[in-house]
Amino acid sequence: MKPRKQFGQHWLRSDRALNQILQAAALASGDRVLEIGPGKGVLTRSLLPLVSAVVAVEIDRDLCQLLAQKLGQIDNFLLLQADVLDLDLAASLQAFPQFQPLNKVVANIPYNITGPILQKLLGAIAQPNPSPYDLIVLLVQKEVAERLVAQPGSKAFGGLSVRVQYLASCELICTVPAKAFEPPPKVDSAVVRLRPHLLEGAATNPKQMDSLVKLGFATRRKMLRNNLKGLVERDRLSEILEHLGLDPQARAEELSVEQWVKLSNSLVLV
Repeated sequence: MKPRKQFGQHWLRSDRALNQILQAAALASGDRVLEIGPGKGVLTRSLLPLVSAVVAVEIDRDLCQLLAQKLGQIDNFLLLQADVLDLDLAASLQAFPQFQPLNKVVANIPYNITGPILQKLLGAIAQPNPSPYDLIVLLVQKEVAERLVAQPGSKAFGGLSVRVQYLASCELICTVPAKAFEPPPKVDSAVVRLRPHLLEGAATNPKQMDSLVKLGFATRRKMLRNNLKGLVERDRLSEILEHLGLDPQARAEELSVEQWVKLSNSLVLV
């Protein structure tokens, strides 16, 4: 089968990368794994002997037929033909108690929908996933991986960094060159490991913090007091930043996740 550009398909063909994904997932016999975009089933076949169950979600009808032929008779494999972004996974699994609850995600995801997939798995600052996974291991575009693990003050640190790091600890496991795929993508990739968690001292008004982060990073070169002037008066924001030990001229990328929480908690917006 030929990969389809509309689905962002690139088949992983590197045993080294495959083994690094499996090691990062720290799989145990009792794990129930969600795999998004199994493709031809290279990763799926490696997962199945190691865990209690694998639920694979694939949007491509032809690939689903191929996977059903290859793996459909394996007892601990469940294939769902669906767009993962639209899928009500809990409802789909009601008839399959042996495949729930899913506790890990291991996947080579389509790069063109990485952001929406992360939000589907983790939730948002304003509404975290109420039933978080124990562990999420994803193969993503290298640039996205660098943004996920970026530290405050770096060029890669942005709104995505804050939103994801608020909901999970993030670790870059390894880089994967473009030649490890067929066809090779235009960029290199990386394996990331996310551990969803409840942040100590979480925002008292998560919806407000979510809005602050979006506005704060709307124009990176501007100071926070300029980006947020529609929500809070500039002089007042400067006073709050000083009270928090921050430079009144600070830009969004200079604040850590914890400082974003403190800033949000210090503001009372109507």
